[in-house]
Amino acid sequence: MTTPTIAIVGGGLGGLTLARVLHVHGIPSTIYELDDSPSARTQGGMLDIHETNGQVALRAAGLTEGFRSIIHPGGQAMRILDRHNTVHLEEEDDGEGGRPEVDRGQLRQLLLDSLPAGTIRWGMRVTEARPLGDGRHELSFADGSTETVDVLVGADGAWSRIRPLLSAARPAYTGVSFVEVDLAEADRRHPGPAAVVGGGMLFALGGGRGFLAHKETDGSLHIYAAVRAPEEWITGLDFADHDKAREQVLEQFAGWAPELRALITEADGELIPRTINALPVEHRWERVPGVTLLGDAAHLMSPFAGEGANLAMLDGAELGQALAAHPDDVEAALTAYEKELFPRSAEAAGEAAANLEIIFADDAPQSLIDQFAAYGEAG
Repeated sequence: MTTPTIAIVGGGLGGLTLARVLHVHGIPSTIYELDDSPSARTQGGMLDIHETNGQVALRAAGLTEGFRSIIHPGGQAMRILDRHNTVHLEEEDDGEGGRPEVDRGQLRQLLLDSLPAGTIRWGMRVTEARPLGDGRHELSFADGSTETVDVLVGADGAWSRIRPLLSAARPAYTGVSFVEVDLAEADRRHPGPAAVVGGGMLFALGGGRGFLAHKETDGSLHIYAAVRAPEEWITGLDFADHDKAREQVLEQFAGWAPELRALITEADGELIPRTINALPVEHRWERVPGVTLLGDAAHLMSPFAGEGANLAMLDGAELGQALAAHPDDVEAALTAYEKELFPRSAEAAGEAAANLEIIFADDAPQSLIDQFAAYGEAG
């Protein structure tokens, strides 16, 4: 039996989980990652890792013990406020919840450290992926090199270079934009915002606006000022002019409590724009020999179901297990994987789209409180 060459384009959590699960089963793979090194860019904020998918994936990767060592105590605490800084719901982290919080960068490092040396080829930007027939593909890279592979996995995110081999779908703007900011050493340098956010997650909502924030493991506050507006609003802001951009963002929160506006006025460093985009809820494709997708490349959705990273890791784990279960039949493995992928991603994407409407409803935060109550009644 000849072992197929497996190429994973993208070294995010999903691609790393796939490579790790393949390694657990004695199957080599290569990740081609755009970044020049593991430290080329920051990895974002906190992630809640769910019992039903993210933790399942980490168990398949043999990394449960390592995962438990990086859980952020107190991270499952939550506060829901209105625009007047009135607390409507507050929950402490009693350690019994099924969605413990971890730092995304620490989780990524856990996965990186679990892979054999040489698995990841850094600084490899894919410029073209071309089918050769019989399920084989040729990858072309920005440095002029090429690779021919037997199995090609697009784990390369929202604007995947691999997706066009399978689907003509492209992400569309959801109507919501984020402006991302950080407040370092919050307890010492920003005690007001630190008190507002608390020890875990904050939702401060009202009429198509909101602050979504979390206290990080390093004591900083990671904050998204969220605005429901045409895409032209955020693309029209001049983020090169820090003070002007801050003023323009604050205009969207006129009349909000000073304690909440301080989450922007006291921000350290630059303001980072983020448009929230999504693929169609029911995104799927017909089976194409030798290639498939995982994570955001397959099912990009808004973050309002909290499932993106969890699903990406579960995708990687299940694809790795499928390839291990069908060592002589790649097509059987990919077919089995996609059969499970499509319905679960559609369910999560539908939930994310519905939650976007709830969070930015005219009666928020009551709409979100009612949703959490419904979750509680459903168990």
